[in-house]
Amino acid sequence: MKCKICQSASTLFGEAKILNKYLVHYFRCESCGFIQTEDPYWLDEAYSDAITKSDIGLISRNLQMIDPTKKLILTCFEPTGKFIDYGGGYGIFTRLMRDHGFDFYRHDPLCKNLFADGFDAEPNINYTLLTAWEVFEHLENPLVEIERMLSYSPNLVFSTLLLQNIPQPLDQWWYYGLEHGQHIGLYSRKSLQVIAQKFGLKIHFSNGSLHFMGDPALNPILIKFAFTNRLNRLQRIIQKSAPPSLLTSDFQTLTGKTLT
Repeated sequence: MKCKICQSASTLFGEAKILNKYLVHYFRCESCGFIQTEDPYWLDEAYSDAITKSDIGLISRNLQMIDPTKKLILTCFEPTGKFIDYGGGYGIFTRLMRDHGFDFYRHDPLCKNLFADGFDAEPNINYTLLTAWEVFEHLENPLVEIERMLSYSPNLVFSTLLLQNIPQPLDQWWYYGLEHGQHIGLYSRKSLQVIAQKFGLKIHFSNGSLHFMGDPALNPILIKFAFTNRLNRLQRIIQKSAPPSLLTSDFQTLTGKTLT
């Protein structure tokens, strides 16, 4: 099997039971370390519910990602721009970021938009920044899908847990997601670097779970500033420039009424 990231040879890493019923082979790239399943024939069943019942961290994850996203936008980008949450699920993050004053839109064809109805992303619009929380490990054709993300924005901030240098066995790491079968690709640091190089981008930040890949011309000092907690006082000063909440204007747009 060829690696879906770098096209090098991938050898058998192990096998595990998916959805408690399908014995599935996993392959690891000999060059970049990316781990992928065999052809994921079980995905229709795995996505019978778009959000798995085991994803108990869904709400806390969306809340946790507000702060780093705000800091990145306020430090490195124009805060009045348009932003997109890719694979945005129920629309929780889009709604939260709009409440914080950022013009966010949601993209997710697999899930019903419950919380940001009326704010789905439109094609052929350039967005300043794309967020993708817990999306990369779901991608059946990673390079094709990442290229689609980049058609919306050249700057991606996303979360996915990276493999260790010596990957954990399939039965010893919860992130393989054997019980739900939706995690079909696991990334190493090198595989993310290969992706960035393929698209002429740069990995500006990566801490093992949160990653920022984007335009190589972005100021590295500002990016370091955005992701550090050592300069909280200066960051609070910057955050005073955040735009006002869009909650009131969104209510009027959706209902035609004034929120008083």
